[in-house]
Amino acid sequence: MGDAVSERLAQGYSRQCMRAMTAPRGTDEEAGYRYGAVLAILLVLVAFAIIAPSATWSRVVGFSLDVAALTAAVATSRSAPAARGRRATAVVAFGVALIVAIGAKAIPVAVTFALSGLVTAAIPVALAGGLLRLLRDRGVTVQAVAGALSVYLLVGLLFAWTIGFVAKVHGGRYFTQQSDVDTSSATYYSFTVMTTTGLGDLTAATQIGRALAVLEMLVGQIYVVVVIGLLVGSVAGRRRG
Repeated sequence: MGDAVSERLAQGYSRQCMRAMTAPRGTDEEAGYRYGAVLAILLVLVAFAIIAPSATWSRVVGFSLDVAALTAAVATSRSAPAARGRRATAVVAFGVALIVAIGAKAIPVAVTFALSGLVTAAIPVALAGGLLRLLRDRGVTVQAVAGALSVYLLVGLLFAWTIGFVAKVHGGRYFTQQSDVDTSSATYYSFTVMTTTGLGDLTAATQIGRALAVLEMLVGQIYVVVVIGLLVGSVAGRRRG
């Protein structure tokens, strides 16, 4: 069943991405600054990662969403249209090959976490240039806010995949309260740590787990205070002006 699901997802994903890349574009301006699409995909990914069961098909769907977010980020970058097309095509080919391999259980769960982390880390790199240019040219817009929120979600996802990878290769308990770490628990724990919610139902049992928790809290809070604060301050300043 996993093989069939992964093949159908890969085929559908490839067709959708190729249609998006080959669709007529009015101008280069119209092709960029679509950070709302990236944010929407990431929100779906976070929700799915938490509610989906630990199974091969759910890892296939989760990784597909991760690669789709990267494709959207590449397609909305401020590179030349030809460069965007080449890069998006490469991402699609890379994603389809890995989706099929994950569905066929040819890739261990630990490696799947690592690959998800690499894809997630590549998304803000793809977003950065266009987002900075948007802020410089137009100031704070809805798309700029969507881009900034996307990066915030990416931080939580990157730590979630890191937690999953470390838990799988470490061998011992990562959480005090449960012996196994799956995508759901890693994602849930990551976002409660990043937002400093601190529900206490999952706590790190190892030194590396505690170190990652402290690092994520610092990164998350610094991002909110500095980046989101600057965006909100800029909007307030423009209204007063």
